[in-house]
Amino acid sequence: MEKVSLKGVIDMHVHSLPDIRERAYNDFQMMEAGIRVGARAIVIKSHHGTTMNRAFLVNEHNKIVHKGSNNFTMFGSITLNNAIGGLNTVAVETGLKMGAKVVWLPTTHAANQLRKNGKTGGIECLDNGKVKEPLKEIFKMIKEYDAVLGTGHLSPEEIFPVVDQAKSMGLNKIVITHPEFWVVGMSHDDQIRIVKDYNVYLERCYAQPMGGGLYKSNLEDNLLIIKEVGYKNVMVDTDGGQVENPNWELALEEYMQYLADNGITKEQLDVMTKKIPSMLLGLNK
Repeated sequence: MEKVSLKGVIDMHVHSLPDIRERAYNDFQMMEAGIRVGARAIVIKSHHGTTMNRAFLVNEHNKIVHKGSNNFTMFGSITLNNAIGGLNTVAVETGLKMGAKVVWLPTTHAANQLRKNGKTGGIECLDNGKVKEPLKEIFKMIKEYDAVLGTGHLSPEEIFPVVDQAKSMGLNKIVITHPEFWVVGMSHDDQIRIVKDYNVYLERCYAQPMGGGLYKSNLEDNLLIIKEVGYKNVMVDTDGGQVENPNWELALEEYMQYLADNGITKEQLDVMTKKIPSMLLGLNK
């Protein structure tokens, strides 16, 4: 199979500095990596608050340094963890007004993640099986600002009612955040069912942390789910930026090349790496 090209790709889940943990690139280095490979856009994510303000500065820096010679755009997001007060409607509205394109439900501070790690507490999105009222208000804002809902590190038992509520309120830009991640733990049957029932997008990522600095490749399982669910509902992202994994652009190239070498066509790759994220980010308008 011929070598894949990263020209025009969009990755909607990448981590960079500043952060609490070490990352391979800072925001400006991530921008330069994107420009080098001809990427169209990257969404930077932090477990500790917001990144839309960082994305704004990156884009201004790009204009000054590169003087309009590329069409790369950095986008920001907001993650509903403890640093912003969990299901904080004021923080979400502020983030969306400042340009956040993705709202992630709790990740590292989700009650599900704490339970999986043998701890108690954490942020709950459900109350007796029903979506909490602040989250309904957040869903209204996500729809109003035409942003994307990411399900974070919730469990399947939480994801299904959350997605059901979101869809009932008119949200169509819903991404199931790395369902293969062991903390999330969605089976293939779960992933097939949620796509069939709600027409959401599965975000399938390069690798997942197993603890102790060790990462497990998701590539073989990603290929299987693409064949089971169909490429039109799968988005190829890296969740990259870790020092333990290859640099972002190398991880994405390896991921895409693996799919291409195993029967995924260029047209199918374009849907998963360009068309779906472009639609989600409103770049088609």
